[in-house]
Amino acid sequence: METLRFGRTNLMASKSGFGALPIQRISFDDAGHLLRKAFDNGINFFDTARAYTDSEQKICHALSDVRKQIYIATKTMAKDKESLFRDLETSLRLLKTDYIDIYQLHNPKTIDYDDPDGIFQGLLEAKAKGYVRFIGLTNHRLGLAMKAASDNRFDTIQFPLSSLSSDEDLKLVRLCKENDIGFIAMKAMSGGLITNAATTFAFLRQFDHVLPIWGIQRESELDEFLEYEKNPPVLDEAMQKLIKKDRQDLSGSFCRGCGYCQPCPKNIPIEIAARISFFLTRAPYQNFLTDEFKSQMERIRECIHCNHCKDRCPYGLDTPSLLKQMLTDYTAFCESHK
Repeated sequence: METLRFGRTNLMASKSGFGALPIQRISFDDAGHLLRKAFDNGINFFDTARAYTDSEQKICHALSDVRKQIYIATKTMAKDKESLFRDLETSLRLLKTDYIDIYQLHNPKTIDYDDPDGIFQGLLEAKAKGYVRFIGLTNHRLGLAMKAASDNRFDTIQFPLSSLSSDEDLKLVRLCKENDIGFIAMKAMSGGLITNAATTFAFLRQFDHVLPIWGIQRESELDEFLEYEKNPPVLDEAMQKLIKKDRQDLSGSFCRGCGYCQPCPKNIPIEIAARISFFLTRAPYQNFLTDEFKSQMERIRECIHCNHCKDRCPYGLDTPSLLKQMLTDYTAFCESHK
């Protein structure tokens, strides 16, 4: 496994990181097997969050004996210094560690850098006390991320980046490079919309300061990325054509599956339902035609237009309208595949 110098942190991180959001969906034993196999094959960067239920505990369960050989990045959704320290104390306890390598603000809408009781001053205090080695920001809002990179106050920035990313997104990548800020690429598979991992792997590998955290839930997924590390796919003309087709197929506004719209009061599975038209044409569709899934899609008709999803979407999507259109497309697809 090759390593990269991760910006001003000077951490020598594996070129592929482990995104530990998905392991909250599997058992301790299965998660432990994946985490340990990743470590044994050279992955030393593990990204989690206080909001990812038992993900921190699973990392501790699998890797506490090699704590000095790995880097742990976790996150807080705290709104003030007091709650930030409460989250930090919980993370330290669950991870059974004295320090967090990178402590990140988890997708804040705004940041008041000067508020003495605010989250940023909380980060600085945690770093000064030695609980945190480096401070970071994660976000889905390009404007806020660009300002943070320009202000140069964070050691790392985590932002969605894939082969579908726009030229505007790449400006953030370049700005982080100029300011020696480590760039963590999340949503590299665009929430499952990218079905050929080789394309986005090759695309991201052209940036020598970018560290993708692959969201891994199955051993087959881990094996695929480990194989790419051994034999990296090349961003050649054929690969560029595949990327171009993906961008054409997914042009316009689309749900990235970030999940900030949840929970829905009517239990609509928004992350899947808002993208179902793409899944039906880009992935095996049979699992989406079961009676159980059809009943989940039918919940869209029960939408009460509370606008919770719309107000929380960092991409400004009109989610209720999008869901309505997706249900129309889905119903037509089901009719044509009877």
